[in-house]
Amino acid sequence: MIRSAVTGIGSALPKRVMTNSEFEHVVDTTDEWIVQRTGIRQRYIAGEDETTASLGEAAARKALASAGLEPSDIDLIVLATSTPNNTFPATAVEIQNRLGMHHGAAFDMQAVCSGFIYALTTADLYIRGGVAQRVLVIGAETFSRLLDWEDRTTCVLFGDGAGAVVLEAAEGVGLTSDTGILAAKLRSDGSHKTKLYVDGGPSTTKTVGHLRMQGREVFKHAVGMITDVIEDSFAIAGIKPDDIDWFVPHQANRRIIEASAKKLGIAEEKVVITVDRHGNTSAASVPLALSVAVEDGRIKKGDLILLEAMGGGFTWGAILLRW
Repeated sequence: MIRSAVTGIGSALPKRVMTNSEFEHVVDTTDEWIVQRTGIRQRYIAGEDETTASLGEAAARKALASAGLEPSDIDLIVLATSTPNNTFPATAVEIQNRLGMHHGAAFDMQAVCSGFIYALTTADLYIRGGVAQRVLVIGAETFSRLLDWEDRTTCVLFGDGAGAVVLEAAEGVGLTSDTGILAAKLRSDGSHKTKLYVDGGPSTTKTVGHLRMQGREVFKHAVGMITDVIEDSFAIAGIKPDDIDWFVPHQANRRIIEASAKKLGIAEEKVVITVDRHGNTSAASVPLALSVAVEDGRIKKGDLILLEAMGGGFTWGAILLRW
């Protein structure tokens, strides 16, 4: 059978680092308050010359180099983002052009913080369906452009960045020892829209708008929804929590991450946490964390990885992946 295997990975961050202490001069908050409630200590903020497309391109080039490939080897680009360079065309098409790629196809996917999980699952289906052999999957965001910098409950949470992987068709035998994606589960429930959304858009206000969030409501739903899709993925693959080598969750809030791991029975030493250095980078969150764990040597060939994310909508999903 055909599996979708990760053969390259890369990431990119803006030049500017913004620490918690800088927010003390912007809104009524403190470093202690932010760390205690979120685990965030700093985040990266895009400059005027840094965009979702430029960050996505940089991450994509590193992923291609990691895989030993050229843009000409790629059949499809799927970009997960909620902060496109333009309303249209898709920012994936701009990245395609930046890479000098004039064949194949490229499109954006919008599932907010779950975007990379949705994009990776979509790319897997293209590969297993025989439509593509190699797919560049990118999560890239400039969420700082959506923030209300006077709202202390949200502006301290988010950052900018990009991560990318190359997904390639690989032969498998149908066992959990196969390299590649073993199981995926996606969910959404639009009844929760007002708990986490942006109050603007071309069809409504004709503006970009600002991010709005009911923090307590999001926290209340997060752990249950996340563990739901993870348990479904375990059931699909016939895997137990003890089989997991690394848990790479969406980096939104350290307390949510730790509560989810505890509920699932995943040991804390197996959890990859980068929210302290990146903040919540939405669709870039999971590939950025994955990239860090690969680069520092924690994730090795043959490891079983659990990815998960939850975002506005609500959308949420999980993937089991053999590295």
